[in-house]
Amino acid sequence: MATAFDGAQLGRYTTRNRVVMAPMTRSRAYGEGASPTELMAEYYGQRASAGLIITEGTQPSAVGQGYLNTPGLHTATQVEAWKPVTAAVHERGGLIFAQLMHAGRIGHPSLHGAHPVGASPVAAAGQVFTADGPQDLVTPEPLDDAAIRATITDFADAARNAIEAGFDGVELHGANGYLLHQFLSTNANVRTDEWGGTVEGRIRLVVEVARAVAAAIGADRVGLRISPSNPFNDIVEDGHRETYLALVDALNPLGLAYLHVGEGPDTEFTPQLRARWNGPLILNPYTPGAWTGPEALKLVENGEADLVSYGALFLANPDLPERLAAGGPFNTPDYGKAYGGDHTGYTDYPALTAAA
Repeated sequence: MATAFDGAQLGRYTTRNRVVMAPMTRSRAYGEGASPTELMAEYYGQRASAGLIITEGTQPSAVGQGYLNTPGLHTATQVEAWKPVTAAVHERGGLIFAQLMHAGRIGHPSLHGAHPVGASPVAAAGQVFTADGPQDLVTPEPLDDAAIRATITDFADAARNAIEAGFDGVELHGANGYLLHQFLSTNANVRTDEWGGTVEGRIRLVVEVARAVAAAIGADRVGLRISPSNPFNDIVEDGHRETYLALVDALNPLGLAYLHVGEGPDTEFTPQLRARWNGPLILNPYTPGAWTGPEALKLVENGEADLVSYGALFLANPDLPERLAAGGPFNTPDYGKAYGGDHTGYTDYPALTAAA
């Protein structure tokens, strides 16, 4: 039986271990045109001992931006600025995938000068932080068929840009209430055309994006993150089990590198997804009110997942695999410095060797 410290096959790559750095928004893309900085290269390079690093959500188009100072992969400037980041990880023997995230209706016109788009003209409850402080989320402009197809092209182009920037692959963000998840839902997507109305209609955009990105860079360099039954960002998914089993069935023939499950309250559904999915499964277990800890390593040993992703602990522990192998100790994340700011709460968490 494999352990979390054995390698795993993800598409064309063999990981050094099965401890994955989960994608985490850090809002520090202060470079020109929402591009990465040297500080971001230091941050990701510090965490290269992960079996796989998945970056913070990175917009595939300007209108895809949902938060302040998040990076993009849709301009030449951004591509060039990502190259030192991927080089820093590769110099330390790591693997890094860019998470492509279109925020959809979670955003604000002040972020990018355009009106947010979505599956249907249904606003999400809540607010988003802007340069002028918190603002109510707006009713999105519904994507018509031509705009949907243009969005699919944006994802494929961003994936090509990721490879040019030195990334080993990309993860499509189909979770947490963003655009792809909005199409999967039953409250943000009230369409009656071929992009909604039925299970087949609601899963269509995710499938078409995955197919286009796989054609662009190779299916063995493409992963997908989903979060069934996760209500984050005002998402409702009536009949979610039927939806996600149909999605997995439609994606299996593509031969994607992995499926990344951000587990929601319906934890009993996860084994069904694992059984239905033909490829490697990365699991970010459901831990309400807490962060994923060392106990999650048993998910690999028990065969419940092929790899386990860590968020908060990787934020505060750049050498997390080493700390997990040693049983700790673990630095405590400072959430007051999680979003935006300088190096404090970002690159100044000590490694074990530094602590010693």
